[in-house]
Amino acid sequence: MRADVREVADGTYLVHGTNTNWVILTEGDAATLIDTGYPGDRQLVLDSLAAVGSSPQAVAAVLITHAHNDHLGSAEYLRTTYGTPVQLHEAEVPHARREFLHQVSVGTVLRNGWRPGVLPWAVHSLRAGGTAHLPVAAPEPFPAAGPLDLPGRPVPVHTPGHTRGHTVFHLPGAGVLVSGDALVSGHPTSRISGPQLLPDMFHHERAQALASLEILESLDADVLLPGHGPVHRGPVEAAARRARDHAL
Repeated sequence: MRADVREVADGTYLVHGTNTNWVILTEGDAATLIDTGYPGDRQLVLDSLAAVGSSPQAVAAVLITHAHNDHLGSAEYLRTTYGTPVQLHEAEVPHARREFLHQVSVGTVLRNGWRPGVLPWAVHSLRAGGTAHLPVAAPEPFPAAGPLDLPGRPVPVHTPGHTRGHTVFHLPGAGVLVSGDALVSGHPTSRISGPQLLPDMFHHERAQALASLEILESLDADVLLPGHGPVHRGPVEAAARRARDHAL
């Protein structure tokens, strides 16, 4: 399988892995990597960096929207192999260290196995390392509020609910929002297309995930780069409202 790399704005790339996405922000050959896919996506992550003219050695930091295995997959590998800092919201740091795990359980998945798409997704997730034990030994909280001093100058915005420390990344100059799992545009277990919340079983606190859509509505962006599904173009405010309508 080849990495599906798409430039969605100048120096901003959405990469489709196997049922999950990550984002690369570039300045010359330097890069910021937002999320890292499943453990099984490692070669795709490396290939995608090469495809945009960068390399793992040139990644200034790995930013993690949340510490589920399908987003955290290669973070510790990059940290230990290349010395790349791994940064998250302070509430998500202990999650990345695996002091606790806010991730859908195998039992919950089995109880929902009758739903369309759930069992094929579960089989893929297991094969890709979805249940692997992958702590990040030394994750770091974001160093300061406001834009990070990294390629792309992403602005972390706390959007709890999917996990306690879930964070989206706003690129105000480019009109882009990297939304992780706070707002997606599709998922193998969903029969809906377009902006939506993930199915209920995936959220640590669904009511808070729903409330966080109000935070997204306040962000000025017209390109949505979700953790799952294709790029969505149009006002993020409208996308968040549409997701709320589907969820209520």
